[in-house]
Amino acid sequence: MLDETLVLWSGEFGRTPFAQGGSGRDHNEHGFSLWMAGGGIRPGMSYGETDQWGYKAVSGRLEIHDLHATLLHLLGVDHEALTHRFGGRDIRLTDVHGRVVRELLA
Repeated sequence: MLDETLVLWSGEFGRTPFAQGGSGRDHNEHGFSLWMAGGGIRPGMSYGETDQWGYKAVSGRLEIHDLHATLLHLLGVDHEALTHRFGGRDIRLTDVHGRVVRELLA
């Protein structure tokens, strides 16, 4: 069943590795983690890393558009084929960015 099912665990944004006084942790646009399995994802691997404090990505840095392009690819959708011209600008789900991250694919 896992061969045909893509599992994605993620929050909506990264969190700083340090506390904000007694108010918890702040949003962090410099580092973000998620977990994927099955559905065409290469098993048993990590991609990218943050600095020693978990604050900022230092290798394997991706944009959210890359994640979206990869997820659409795994679902059998070519994200570039969804491009539509609107208001003189090319618009698609992955904006005009995004690449399929082939290193993540089985």
